Order: sequence, then structure tokens, then C-alpha cells
Amino acid sequence: MATQPSVNPTPSQIADLTMMTVKPRSLWMDAWYRLIRNKAAVAGMVVIAFFLIVAIFANQLAPHNPLQTNAGKSFLPPAWMEIGPNGRPSDPAFFFGTDNLGRDVLSRTIYGARVSMVVGFLPTIVIILLGSVIGLLAGYKGGQFDNILMRFTDVIYAFPDLLFFIIVMVTLRETFIGKLLNGLFLLFMALAIVNWVGFARVVRGQVLSLKEKEFIEAARCIGASDARIMFRHLLPNSLGPIIILSALTIPGMIITEAILGYLGLGLTPSTNPNDVFITSWGALMLDGQVAINAQPWLILPPAICVSLVVLAFTFLGDGLRDALDPRLQGTQ
Repeated sequence: MATQPSVNPTPSQIADLTMMTVKPRSLWMDAWYRLIRNKAAVAGMVVIAFFLIVAIFANQLAPHNPLQTNAGKSFLPPAWMEIGPNGRPSDPAFFFGTDNLGRDVLSRTIYGARVSMVVGFLPTIVIILLGSVIGLLAGYKGGQFDNILMRFTDVIYAFPDLLFFIIVMVTLRETFIGKLLNGLFLLFMALAIVNWVGFARVVRGQVLSLKEKEFIEAARCIGASDARIMFRHLLPNSLGPIIILSALTIPGMIITEAILGYLGLGLTPSTNPNDVFITSWGALMLDGQVAINAQPWLILPPAICVSLVVLAFTFLGDGLRDALDPRLQGTQ
């Protein structure tokens, strides 16, 4: 008698059937799952999201008008100090205390988040666009065109960044451009002019390693234009390093703004409560340094905020590097 085939599949057959029916994850989705398993990167994303919400809803979150001077409330210590060094008692209505003009430090710190978040993201977007285009052209065209662009990149890279920022801010601060957005537009330009070189080099390296691959040769064979090859094939395959470098560039922008603000060369403090950008964390640190003998606590809130945001972006950048690096896929 012939044996009947088994109606109960074996575990290996079930596994094979499952693999055939479950839709495979894309590379980007796989990178996302790897990223959210990184606890430090997730913590960084939470901190960044928190400060973005604070920056967007500063009007609603600030307990006081950041420009309002409260008579008789100057030099108040923070709420956790009963009596300040100057003998004044704390006031629960002013959690971080007040400055020498009686302005609420907490409200000014909340409004300062706007400048740091904008300075972190907007110049980085300009830097990504400029650096990516130059890197694409240099890597794809090659030859003398590549040499000219890379030598120009080397010249920009060799110039001291901070010195350039100081020269630009001092020279153009009182001009029409220097007064746009209380000096923020000029700061954007200065940051973007000298910080695109890293992106250009990274993208050029990626293009040089990809432009001789089979899929690029196939695109050439079917008559794809150079622009289509660069922006539809080469650029998407270079997004991994660009994203990682972006996450690591943003904290550099925030630190630079804080340094310039501490030197008195950043955002021009506003006197109009309706302005979007009233003060910055760098300007608040400058105020705290000036009054450090009378108010040693005044410099702490903006300094802590800058440190938290920079650490958050650094953790996120490290997590993105681990998630997007294909060499690590077999180790996690």
C-alpha cells in the first residue's frame, strides 16, 4: 500500500512558508528598528523633541513676559534657595530667579531655545544642499573639474571657522544684512559659508565609490542624463553618511552660536515682546558671566540647556551611524 503524504508540515516548512508570506523590511525600515533599539539614541531623540516643543510653544510655556521688568524683584535667587547671597528671599513665581532688571530667567531661557533650535537646523539644511551639490559634481565629473572644486574646498577648510565668524559679525553687524532677524540672518550666512566642506568631501567620496557600479552603468546604457544619474541614483545611495554627518553638525552650530552670543557677537537682544527671536542661550550666558558675583546661578540654566541639546544630538548621531553602517548588521 502506498504511504500517504504527511498533512502536518514540519517546523522547517512552516518557517519557509512564513518567510515567503511576510513582506521583507526595507533597508531604511531595518535601520529605523536598529536605531530605536539604541537607548542612548532614543534618549537623545526625546530630549531633542522636548526642546523643539519648548521652542515652538514658547509663548504658551513661558510663565512671564521675557522682557518684563518686575519692580523690586531684581536679583531674586532660584526657588531652591531660601536666601540668596545678596540676602534676598526667593519667590516661587520665579523658579530660576530673576536677573539684574527683574526679568524672569526661566521665561528667557525658554525663549532662548528658539534661537538655538533654528541655528541648529536652518544653516545645516543650507550646508547639506550646498555641500551635496558640490560633492556630487566633483565626484561625478572628475578630472580637472574635480581638482578645481576640491582645491577650492581645501582653501575654505583651511580658514579658521571661529575667526571667520567673528570677522563677519563685527564687520557687517550694523549693516542692513546684519540687522535682519536681529542678526540671525547674518549668522546663518556665516555658518553656512564655511561648514559645507565636510559634506562636499563625504558626498564626493561616496560618488567616487558608486559611479562605476553596475546600476550606474545600466542607467547610462538606457540613456539617463547626468542630472538624473546624480540626483536619482547617486544621491539617494549617499543619504546614509549625509544623515549621520547632519546629526553631528547640528550641535556644532548650536555651540558656535552660544560662543558668539557669549562674546556679544550673536543675536542682538530684542526689546519688542512680539519678536520671535528675543534672546539666545549664548546671550543669557553672557549676562550670567557679567553678574556672576551677585547671581552665580544665573549662568546655569542656559549652560545646562546647551549641554543637554549638544549631548542629545551627539547620541543621536552615534546611533544613526550604528544603524546605517552595513558592517554592523551582523553584530547586533
